[in-house]
Amino acid sequence: MAPYIMEEYIKACKAGKRDYQARMMKGQLPTLQVLDEILPPKGSYSEVPLGLVQIPIDQIVGTKSGGRSNAFAGNFMPILRENTEFAYKWATLSQSHINEGIRDPIKAYEYMNKFYVEEGNKRVSVLKYFDAVSVPGYVTRILPQRTEQKENKIYYEYVDFYALSQINYIWFSRLGSFVRLQKAVGKGAKDIWSDDDKLTFSSVYSRFAAEYESLGGKKLSITTGDAFLAFLMIYDYKDICQKTVNELKELVGKSWEEFKLLEHDQEIELKMNPTSEKKSLLDRLLPVSTPKLKIAFLYAKTPATSAWTYAHELGRLHLEQTFPEEVTTECYENLTRDLAEKAIADAIQKGCNIIFTTTPEFVQASVQAAIAHPEVKILNCSLNTSHRYIRTYYARMYEAKFLMGAIAGAMAENGQLAYIADYPIFGTIANINAFALGAKMVNPRAQIYLEWSTLKDVDLGIAMDNVIKKGVTVVSGQDMVIPEDASRYFGLYHIEKEGPRNLAMPLWHWGKFYEQLIRTIMDGTWKYDDNKDETKAINYWWGLSAEVIDVIYSQNLPIGTQKLLTMLKRAIATGEYHPFSGILYSQNGMIQSDPDKILSPEEIITMDWLADNVIGTIPKSRELKEQAKPVTLQSGVESQKG
Repeated sequence: MAPYIMEEYIKACKAGKRDYQARMMKGQLPTLQVLDEILPPKGSYSEVPLGLVQIPIDQIVGTKSGGRSNAFAGNFMPILRENTEFAYKWATLSQSHINEGIRDPIKAYEYMNKFYVEEGNKRVSVLKYFDAVSVPGYVTRILPQRTEQKENKIYYEYVDFYALSQINYIWFSRLGSFVRLQKAVGKGAKDIWSDDDKLTFSSVYSRFAAEYESLGGKKLSITTGDAFLAFLMIYDYKDICQKTVNELKELVGKSWEEFKLLEHDQEIELKMNPTSEKKSLLDRLLPVSTPKLKIAFLYAKTPATSAWTYAHELGRLHLEQTFPEEVTTECYENLTRDLAEKAIADAIQKGCNIIFTTTPEFVQASVQAAIAHPEVKILNCSLNTSHRYIRTYYARMYEAKFLMGAIAGAMAENGQLAYIADYPIFGTIANINAFALGAKMVNPRAQIYLEWSTLKDVDLGIAMDNVIKKGVTVVSGQDMVIPEDASRYFGLYHIEKEGPRNLAMPLWHWGKFYEQLIRTIMDGTWKYDDNKDETKAINYWWGLSAEVIDVIYSQNLPIGTQKLLTMLKRAIATGEYHPFSGILYSQNGMIQSDPDKILSPEEIITMDWLADNVIGTIPKSRELKEQAKPVTLQSGVESQKG
């Protein structure tokens, strides 16, 4: 054979031997993986023919049987001497690929989304050497039995996704990601992908992967799919599809902290109390110039029509009164997700250096703006939201709900209580359970009937009718009264013939939160919350101890009940008592068996169970009104499972 024909084989062989030695040094198998050696016992899996498939070259990792595995290093490069028949055939195949391309399909098995060659090892080796993207092949899937192992669950999510999309080149390291991807590209849970859908996705994903990997993505301990899905959580899929190569490269680079965030199991660092940084003597002696702050508040509704917006508006007014010389504010009302983007842009154009977006619906707009304008501090009011470029904030309302549950348990003649909830989002389930535990502490026979006001064909009136039919006399309803609504059906109330008698009301004292947070910016302690040694999202989650929540109650409550409330409130605020401490039971059994243990903040936030004395269920997204879906899609309990 002419020497020039063997040149490519010699180069490939050198690459193979380097890989072989590197794997040996690391104590790894230096040759190809053999599927027969890693398969579970016969009878514990099934074989499913997939037909002719485009197999991603990167996902071909080994051979079906051990016959030819020792002819290749672990990277599929050849390692046999150049004077062998094997080398001659490899070199001839290489020349054929250069001249006309390799088109003959291989035969392979797919197991856990990795491919093992049964026929065509040299073809795969040549194609890997020439950096081909894929190879056609007749594939048989090895389908293992379902288990509770994470990798097995992810694989079965992939199998379901593949049945809809026929896409096999994207992979995730987290449960629920394939379902979230289906949603992110605008597909329903059971929608089949068209050929155009597949071509569009292949184009945008390959362009993203090229830019991500060129910037060092393979050095991160996440998959390219993980990074791509995080990217889709910031920028809409349709918008990304329209980006030029340069625009995409710029966005990928600016979003890098979001990808690094995914490397951490605990992505969110919860700040349970305001930061208190001790200043040096010199800092205390030197006068500090107070920065002038212009702050924007973005509302989904108006203060007159929404109790939630009204509470934040009171917080904004509190800021203006507390810092009349240092702070000016702007507010934007009645915003949709699209209008939020325009409002943030307008606020920045007007010189606002701090922006509070007061609903989880505005997370995406907040992150996009924060990436584009790193000089502006943007915070979103949501819980368990993991983004690096913004900070999020919320209040530990479950502490107040526990106190209200204790009042309800003491005031219900028959122990039958009701709780009317709105959105099944992070925090809400903890509120319900804390209320139930507070009631149970005072009245061991207390039962809580759970109603949801955001279900299809249900409103507050219907929810109330359902409650009254059950003979309930004490109800926990919406937290605050709406200014335009003269109804007294809010807070905790007792149903009487004359109408509701209000017993207590929880307070979201956002003014206290905003004041304390602004002080950290003014005195320079804001920066201490960000640990530069760790990449984590920052979530302020303050409670009674920071005075950002409270309970006000009727002075007509029995003296003993008032004393109990005072004692419990002080104990929770000082950390002497925790609502979720000790032995805990859900509707399905024991949650916590250690009488001395306390649920972690993360366990409280992500609760997806109801206490054993709650009668009701957590609704699925499909059961909710359309208006509830934007919030639950972003922060819903169901969304954490995909």
